[in-house]
Amino acid sequence: MRISIIGTRGIPNHYGGFEQCAEYLAAGLVKRGYEVVVYNSHNHPYQEKTWNAVEICHCYDPEYKLGTIGQFLYDYNCIKDLKKKKFDVILQLGYTSSSVWGWLLPRNTVVTTNMDGLEWSRSKYSKPVQAFLRFAEKLAVRYSDYLIADSIEIQKYLEKKYNKKSTYIPYGAEIFQRPDPAILDEFKLEIHQYDMLIARMEPENSIETILDGVVKADTGRKFLVIGNTDNDYGTYLRAKFDYFDNIRFCGGIYNMDKLNNLRYYSNLYFHGHTVGGTNPSLLEAMASNSLICSNDNKFNRAILENDALYFSDADDVTYHLLTGNKSESRYQHFMDNNKQKITEFYTRDTIINAYADHFESILSENVKSYQPKVHGTEVSFLLENS
Repeated sequence: MRISIIGTRGIPNHYGGFEQCAEYLAAGLVKRGYEVVVYNSHNHPYQEKTWNAVEICHCYDPEYKLGTIGQFLYDYNCIKDLKKKKFDVILQLGYTSSSVWGWLLPRNTVVTTNMDGLEWSRSKYSKPVQAFLRFAEKLAVRYSDYLIADSIEIQKYLEKKYNKKSTYIPYGAEIFQRPDPAILDEFKLEIHQYDMLIARMEPENSIETILDGVVKADTGRKFLVIGNTDNDYGTYLRAKFDYFDNIRFCGGIYNMDKLNNLRYYSNLYFHGHTVGGTNPSLLEAMASNSLICSNDNKFNRAILENDALYFSDADDVTYHLLTGNKSESRYQHFMDNNKQKITEFYTRDTIINAYADHFESILSENVKSYQPKVHGTEVSFLLENS
């Protein structure tokens, strides 16, 4: 089977959750005997044509010059290229800037789309943009032969909203087994004497709320903010919080060994994501023996259940910073239970196998009951009915 993966900035991961998923998924599928092509931005830091036996196809990405509109053009360039090649399955990760080109997808190739979270509900977007994203979501459902949901809540939403079945496949992680406290020396940190978060600098990730709570708690412990701040919101956060000596903006860190060690030796790990399904960084924190303090919403509770501290506002953050001590035995069952969940439900091998089973199933089903996609008037139809 020959599979293409589109919708990310590319692998190895230098950006976020979809890129992390594409990285381990592509490598795992190749080990299982599949041919996999991952589409990368032309200016991705990795410029080789293969990575761990995964074929890399670089396409022109003008986002660095044009901003958001450049993402749409990059996705168009990827789809234009894959139309020239023969694939059995196209895995589309997300739909924000790609679904408008759905009518261009090859008609003789099975398309399955990971629908990600509820993109239109992200607080960073204006009302017109949110309206467009609702439309883009409809397009993704329309132009996909099959849908993947990375959380049960997203699966329920897709069935209720569109009367569409989807395959539930969450993200994966691996239990961290190589702690090395020497890594802390690089950051001038001591075991359990710092708190942290890892996130993209976006308003819906509760970063400002968490940092407001950090300032109010004034514990004296360092607080690490890991994530690229080279956007407007990141600039705003730095301007507001750089004044506080205990808050340290570390930028993007993509070395998994460093990240896992930082999570492992932290006191509290804050997960502020409010939108979407199963977030990869949350699973990685669970796998790294973190004591997690999470934003209180249905997506996070579906994964963590009762094995975390929860916050809704800055006062909650302050309270947990003042009272939460990872060294105390009362929290050990949180960490033990979360690692057990990784082992039982969220190992990367389990997730890779689930994707492989999905691909085999949909390709077999499509061969048995193949009906050509009709693309001519869908956009006008959807505009009239959106």
